[in-house]
Amino acid sequence: MEKMFKVALDGMGGDFAPANPVKAAVDAINTDKNIMVMITGDKEKLEAEFAKYEYNKEQIQIIPTTEEISCNESPVDAIRRKKDSSMVVALRMVRNGEADAFVSSGSSGAVLVGGQVLVGKIKGIERAPLAPLIPTVKGVSLLIDCGANVDAKAHHLVQFAKIGSIYMKTIVGIENPKVAIVNIGSEEAKGNALVKETYPLLKECEDINFIGSIEANEIHTGKADVIVCEAFVGNVILKHTEGLAKTLISEIKKGLTSTVRSTIGAALVKPALKETLKQFDASEYGGAPLLGLKGLVVKAHGSASAVEIKNAIFQCVEFSRLQVNEKIKEQLFPPVKEEASDDK
Repeated sequence: MEKMFKVALDGMGGDFAPANPVKAAVDAINTDKNIMVMITGDKEKLEAEFAKYEYNKEQIQIIPTTEEISCNESPVDAIRRKKDSSMVVALRMVRNGEADAFVSSGSSGAVLVGGQVLVGKIKGIERAPLAPLIPTVKGVSLLIDCGANVDAKAHHLVQFAKIGSIYMKTIVGIENPKVAIVNIGSEEAKGNALVKETYPLLKECEDINFIGSIEANEIHTGKADVIVCEAFVGNVILKHTEGLAKTLISEIKKGLTSTVRSTIGAALVKPALKETLKQFDASEYGGAPLLGLKGLVVKAHGSASAVEIKNAIFQCVEFSRLQVNEKIKEQLFPPVKEEASDDK
């Protein structure tokens, strides 16, 4: 019998909590009998949501909490003061080994602070980046960092590139991932001060397959497997991509049903179009992992659907199976071998 994988799920985090986290938990355990979801939050509210579904009650454990962290609070203050919040309790479970992973759609800032302070960074990791997979015409690329470190330095970006390369090799199976830095042109001399300082460091780094700069209009072509930037730029790229995708899908649907002729044509192209659009649906890839921590922490969108949260849970199972954190630690900080003594 396989070991039960335990996920600590923030039941009160996100715009549609507790409804979406509860549905995600039910869908996840109904799909995989080896997953246990330990969901934190208001006991009465959670029980009322779970009452709507049929599921194996042995795979769900409600951990009652009395506080919630909102997106309007100072992340540092909230993590420090709200010890009995759904987020803090769940993060402590990962730190204490009671759960194998943590998933939340709650406050991004609080997840970032809590992940680094409560779960803790791997020794040697300077900053823990948020790194979502984003769709491209060739599959997926890793955007690192997309929201955790808006004041990152050049040496942080170099470490992000190394972490991202290990991730893409381990999770996606790309043997020698192509790494690029986001820039406003392809020339080495272009960019702001941070990019100009980082570029030569990446170029000299023997641990990665650095291919130079990547402009925003090249990101979704699959030119690079690992896309390196500081969090301000990464977050703008991510939000713009998501917003544009939603707008295009909405306009395509509107256009396909605007006339009788287009409606008939839509019926013919619907299967192929649905499959194509699914490829560019970010919810298919789960959430954004906070890489470089001692435990698994995944942040889903604040407006995440139950499908996205469920996929984030499965994402954690895959991370654990492939030992992502262990490989980051081993490859970035290999143990130093003691030299044999000459003494006889």
